[in-house]
Amino acid sequence: MNFGIIEWTTQLRFLVALALGFLVGLERESIKTEQKFVFGGVRTHPIISLFGFGCAWLYQIGATLVLPAGLLAVGGLTAVAYVAKIRAERFGSTSEISALLTFVTGALAMLVDVWIAMALGVVNTILLSEKAMLESYVERLSKVEFLATVKFLLVTVIIFPVLPNQEFTAFHINPTKVWNIVIIVSTLGFVGYLLEKKLGRKLGLWISGVLGGIVSSTALTLSVGRLARTDPTRGQGALQAALLAGSMMYVRLLVLIWLISPAFLSGLWYRLLILTGIGIVLSLRVHAPHRETLGEEIPELQNPFEVRPALGFGVFFVLLSVVTVFVRDTVGAGGLLGLATLVGVFDITPFILSVVQTADPSQHILTSAILVSMMSNTVAKGAYFSFLSPATRKDTTWKYGLWAILHIPLILL
Repeated sequence: MNFGIIEWTTQLRFLVALALGFLVGLERESIKTEQKFVFGGVRTHPIISLFGFGCAWLYQIGATLVLPAGLLAVGGLTAVAYVAKIRAERFGSTSEISALLTFVTGALAMLVDVWIAMALGVVNTILLSEKAMLESYVERLSKVEFLATVKFLLVTVIIFPVLPNQEFTAFHINPTKVWNIVIIVSTLGFVGYLLEKKLGRKLGLWISGVLGGIVSSTALTLSVGRLARTDPTRGQGALQAALLAGSMMYVRLLVLIWLISPAFLSGLWYRLLILTGIGIVLSLRVHAPHRETLGEEIPELQNPFEVRPALGFGVFFVLLSVVTVFVRDTVGAGGLLGLATLVGVFDITPFILSVVQTADPSQHILTSAILVSMMSNTVAKGAYFSFLSPATRKDTTWKYGLWAILHIPLILL
């Protein structure tokens, strides 16, 4: 982290250690009224941090045993406090562990780059203060989903380091790059998935549309379409959610392209933002009930960190990479646009990422193919929702139809 022209002298590092200890101490002090046994407060934690800083300073001038001895001393004090807490039938070691981390933070403020100590101190405070928020996330993430996420991360940790980082076949398939794309797509989707589970039922269908669109706009459209079919009185709210999900598709793809192949952004970013704005305006034209709530989780939104959908996306991405290169080299521009129209009926993300990963961004036909696939996907989602929600069919048809038509000038631009 670059702090400009600041020269981090020993005096400034001392102040950083004091400030970070004071920050944690303030948080611990604030809960003493709620909990009887809390190790440390607004005085103790700054002292612990300064103790760590002093031990680190002595370590630097040659008293190398002082630093581990200091850590053992603080560990002994926290152990005594923990035993007393258990005897009083109070369980949990968060305060004691945070005290040990405060000592380490103070020591690092002296020994290493200041940003490391700052990061540890700030994150320590956030984790201590946001207990209720973190626990609510855990409650919304079922054990099955948690295990699925752990399996995905485990597979990634095991698979990613051993994948060959070289191109194979005439289609230039690089296993490391493929799995890297899978990780990026899954991570972005997982963020939206968690936020939707947290906020969707509280804030209503519109926020479910926005956040669900980060995961999968097509899945969200199908889900709210089924909701509208089951309860026609909620059709307008469901249509608004579907339009917002479609709008977020462009933002999601814009972020993915920026992460994977930023060279393509020059010809795409303003087009995608225009299409996003069109979708938002169309959604605002829907007369949905105020704070229309979903009342239930969206079943079609699958955890993007599950192994099976991640592997499926990877396979689909490789397949479309091969097909895209083959069609482009053998059939030409017409074939590529036809392929873009076809994949738009299903999932356009692997197609678009395969295009930006393997092609030259200076070719206008590639930008056109990307926009054609988006137009096709918009038509498909409109057809899906119209079929599922007869009560809003007229409104759905003209809104999605207009949205799709407005892709054309951007394709020809």
